[in-house]
Amino acid sequence: MNGSGMTGPIVLIGAPGAGKSTVGEALAAAIGREFVDVDRVIEARAGRSIREIFVVDGEPAFREQEFVTTLEFLGRPVVLGLGGGAPMSEPIREALAGHTVVWLEVSAKHAAHRVGLDVARPLLLGNVHGQLRKLLAERLPVYESVATHRVSTDDATPDQVVAAVLAALGLTPSREDGPADEHEQR
Repeated sequence: MNGSGMTGPIVLIGAPGAGKSTVGEALAAAIGREFVDVDRVIEARAGRSIREIFVVDGEPAFREQEFVTTLEFLGRPVVLGLGGGAPMSEPIREALAGHTVVWLEVSAKHAAHRVGLDVARPLLLGNVHGQLRKLLAERLPVYESVATHRVSTDDATPDQVVAAVLAALGLTPSREDGPADEHEQR
């Protein structure tokens, strides 16, 4: 079945550096869907970066925007990339019930390499590897509890991850050339 056979969204979750944006864009292109990154939507609507929203309005205000935006797109047949902390919110976990949720699993080592010193990620300031290890310890059980599918991104190219997601979901690309190979994992 190609991506048009599924009627609901395909939701991607995972830690920073798992490749949600890169894989999400390539997956959406492969199955003929729109990719929606919740963080990008929030930034565009607010006219500010996530970091600025955290600093000026606080994390609770950001999480409320994240919840409202997530609910909006859960009703559409898109590939939906959630921020790494989104599943930590009980209302978002409840909203994800009954949806196809793919956990893009990444180790702290690989995530730190991909994220680098990305100051746009407010919860990763300072020792990136140490912060990622802490985040992963807190989030892994939650990711596991909401995911309907799990795909490792360690030592895999974005194309390999897209192929693994398609296989896990029983989907075939809707375009002839399959997943794009020009994307680099972030």
